[in-house]
Amino acid sequence: MLHPSYNELMEKINENVDIGDEPVVNSRYSIVCATAKRARQIIDGDEPLVEHYDYEKKKPLSIAVEEMDKSLLKIQTAEEKKETEEKIEAAMKEEVVLDLGEEEE
Repeated sequence: MLHPSYNELMEKINENVDIGDEPVVNSRYSIVCATAKRARQIIDGDEPLVEHYDYEKKKPLSIAVEEMDKSLLKIQTAEEKKETEEKIEAAMKEEVVLDLGEEEE
């Protein structure tokens, strides 16, 4: 048996949605897709967001489910993803000036 259950994960993900708004996820399929995508990221080298004593033995999918259960992952709509990418792109374009504390003579 999977713990937490799909229903528990859906409730946790949708808990901050206002009444009348569309839930972030409304099917088990959405949960499966999100956790599978995160598991692939972990397999490809991303660091897990949870600390676990037997991290080496734990499977990437189990880690992804645990991250989702602890609300460490955020599932975004396509529109939210686009907005986030635009913000990141804008931030990368800004010129950053570093003052290393060295004075010219």
